[in-house]
Amino acid sequence: MASLSDIGWGAFHELTAEQKAPYFRDAERERHVIVAQQFDRARLDALGILATQIRRIAKTHAGLDYLQSVLSHKRAMLYFSQPSTRTFLSFCAACEILGLKLGEVRDTSTSSEFKGESQDDSVRTFSSYFDLIIMRSQIGGLAERVAWLLSNSERPIPVINAGSGKDQHPTQALLDIYTLQRSFEEHGGIDGKRIIFVGDLLRGRTVRSLSVLLTQYRDVEQCFVAPDALQIGEDIQAILRERGVRFRLSDDLRGEIPSADAVYMTRVQNEWDASHGESARIDISRFCFGEYELGLLTPHAVIMHPLPRREEIASVVDHSPHAVYWRQMRNGMWIRAALIATLFTKDTEIRDYFAQHEIA
Repeated sequence: MASLSDIGWGAFHELTAEQKAPYFRDAERERHVIVAQQFDRARLDALGILATQIRRIAKTHAGLDYLQSVLSHKRAMLYFSQPSTRTFLSFCAACEILGLKLGEVRDTSTSSEFKGESQDDSVRTFSSYFDLIIMRSQIGGLAERVAWLLSNSERPIPVINAGSGKDQHPTQALLDIYTLQRSFEEHGGIDGKRIIFVGDLLRGRTVRSLSVLLTQYRDVEQCFVAPDALQIGEDIQAILRERGVRFRLSDDLRGEIPSADAVYMTRVQNEWDASHGESARIDISRFCFGEYELGLLTPHAVIMHPLPRREEIASVVDHSPHAVYWRQMRNGMWIRAALIATLFTKDTEIRDYFAQHEIA
């Protein structure tokens, strides 16, 4: 079994995400959660089932009391050096459901990094006080660097990547998969569905991670709808070709909607602009979803969005039964709770509780 303690950082850093994935897991569960490529179909199905069980257990006072005892002896550090609202609060809620005590650093100007401490030393410090580090950074590859560093220390605590540069956002992809599982549970599941991604696909790490996870399902077709300047990168296209996934590039949103099972909208990621106002020069008017586009959907189709949104989804869409992006946000709390429980090997205990109490 691959181990991060058996490979130097230089050699590890040169590997592809696919090659790195085995180092973040073992035969039974994840050691760290860093890239979408580390999750196979069995893991995705198991996490979805556990998330639903946790959600149902939490509906009762006694059930929530039980869940809050599961990891009440553990502590989690939320190290969010990149601004975040949804992801940060979702992880906070997930940890609180399981009873973890929380610490946080959201502004490095208030930490010893302001004094010149390296990020390596900062996370080594965190690992002295906490049992889990959940981190979000604008620096690509930082989460995997931290996972490698701690795995080669005397306190190899797990690391969860809550967004790393423009690379990956694996737990967002997990909540997206869980949303699709729930949306299509009475329509044959995710297999055989057609998913269209719309907007800033070049820089949207949520799209990159979800696209990779969808390759675990049979006969899923992916369609990428964007202006040329924001179209999905060649690296993701290469992965899809290698895995024999049907996909197409398009700039015709209205033409693609009638055959879509899910429409995944995204905002323009102008925080990654190389120069001020760069994104504003791109015409995105044809890549917005409004009342007219609603009329093109099939009855079972869903509209998703990782949020925050801007003008790409009109507020009138919020009231449609097709719109599942608010459920998508809440799903993040449940799937992240399931993931954390699994990291600490509490998944079997929770499943046993669910079965013993015959929870509907």
